[in-house]
Amino acid sequence: MAKKRSVFDIDFTPDQPEPEASERFPAGNPAPDPAPQPPSQQPTRRGPMASAITETADAARGRAEAEAAIRAENDALAHEHVRLKKLGLITDLVATDAVRCSKLVRDRSKARDPELEELKISIQEIGLSNPIRVEQDGQGGYELIQGFRRLSAFRELHEQTGDPRYARIPAAMVPRGEPVRELYRKMVDENLVRKDISFGEMAQLALSYAKETGIKPHDAVSELYASALKQKRSYIRSFTRVLERAKGRIRYPEAMPRALGLELFKIIDADPILGDDLIAMLDRAPERDAEAEIAVLKDFVHRAPKIVKPRPKSVSKTMLRLPQPEGEARIAASDGRVELRLARDFSALDRARLQRAFEAFFEALDGE
Repeated sequence: MAKKRSVFDIDFTPDQPEPEASERFPAGNPAPDPAPQPPSQQPTRRGPMASAITETADAARGRAEAEAAIRAENDALAHEHVRLKKLGLITDLVATDAVRCSKLVRDRSKARDPELEELKISIQEIGLSNPIRVEQDGQGGYELIQGFRRLSAFRELHEQTGDPRYARIPAAMVPRGEPVRELYRKMVDENLVRKDISFGEMAQLALSYAKETGIKPHDAVSELYASALKQKRSYIRSFTRVLERAKGRIRYPEAMPRALGLELFKIIDADPILGDDLIAMLDRAPERDAEAEIAVLKDFVHRAPKIVKPRPKSVSKTMLRLPQPEGEARIAASDGRVELRLARDFSALDRARLQRAFEAFFEALDGE
């Protein structure tokens, strides 16, 4: 006997709206695109070679950017180095025996500096606070620009103590090729603040500078000592004139006191021929030292004729007013000077006519 099968009525109508196809797809599998994309828009899948090429290109680009940044930084550092070097702010330790003192004539006497021992003691106790200034000569050596006493102190300390610390000295690098005028000015301006440098030393340097540059000693003083006070430049010119007239016979200009140098200038300026007498007196003492030379100079001042000072000029004036066709002529007469003011162009007059007028003027003054 056959078994009867049970049948059930099942309602498949959902209570909610039917989900989209993408929502009905099983979890874990991507839903298919509702509309297939053309091949040009479909995502491409790169192979291992393409990935390696891309990574290599990215790495090369990164290296190029890093190298460009390094070059820019190096350029900036180089420009800063040049700027600091021009200012003399690049300092290094240089061997003292590599520094020469031949490019510039020193404004220091060749005689022993009595204050050098004090400088050496100061260097030993607290070191050197102010570097010397040198110029590289292009052959591994240096030319001294400033710091002759400091260099001398280091050399003597190394010779006396053998301490290797004094075999090298701090030095600021001056750029090569700087005009000799600027180098002299740097040396002189530093030394102007010293109290121990004499007018004789400054005058001797002015003469050496004038010879090297081909200018007059008077102009050499103006250039070298432009930052000095006017009165000081006047003293230096007086000493320069004395040394120039003595024709190198004065061996110890640094020992000459200011008052003695000015007296010598007054005598030679009033009568330049007396300079020959000064030379003769110096030549009669060939073995003289500084003290003996000063004695000779003082003897010359004592023997020289006394200079009669000119009487002071009168400061009074005589004022005249004369009517002329062009207007009123104003005349001011004083000691050694006559001044005429009139609204007329005297330069337009014929030279010969102007000369005749002045001749008549002097004849009228001198006549009775």
